[in-house]
Parts: sequence; C-alpha cells; structure tokens
Amino acid sequence: MIVVTDAACKELDAYFDDKEKSPIRVCLAPGGCNGPSLSLALDSPSDSDDVFVAQEYVFCVNKELLRVLKKITLDFSDRGFSIESEEGFAGGCASCRSGCAGDV
Repeated sequence: MIVVTDAACKELDAYFDDKEKSPIRVCLAPGGCNGPSLSLALDSPSDSDDVFVAQEYVFCVNKELLRVLKKITLDFSDRGFSIESEEGFAGGCASCRSGCAGDV
C-alpha cells in the first residue's frame, strides 16, 4: 500500500505539468554511510511488481520489497521527497540520487 500526501502530490503535479505521467517505482537504492535507502525512479512495472494507484499516480514496488516495507508513505517538504515505510526503512530524493535510474 502507498499513501501519497497532498504535498507530495502537488510536487508530482508540478513535475509532470509539461510531460506525460509515467509510472513511479519505489526502490531500495544502495546507500553511503547509512546503508540502503528508499528512492523513487520513473520506470515501467514488471511481473515481479505490485502496482498501486495513489492520487492519480501509478506506483510500482517489487513484491519481495513490499513484503518487507508494508505500508509506504511518500511526502514532500523543503528538503525534497521523503519515503518512509511502517517497518522503519526511509529515504528521499533531494540531493542524493543513486541506485535507481530516472529519479524523480
């Protein structure tokens, strides 16, 4: 399950304002000092993904990763996107963008 806050939806709307909406992948990106973190990427769903529609956006998450993450919340603040799961994994897409091609 993916929850998209109004702030995150507003930022996604601004990003896609002049382009066609693409599916957004929530993925685990290799990290630096703190280890892996959650990240976003523009990507098409595959057979190994669960697909969700939230706030009129299509999100895909690998089924195995989703079993670990459970509920995912996507938010946006002055620091950029933040991605958190109810199991304690977190990440964002502000200044560090490694691991997932086509980051939002």
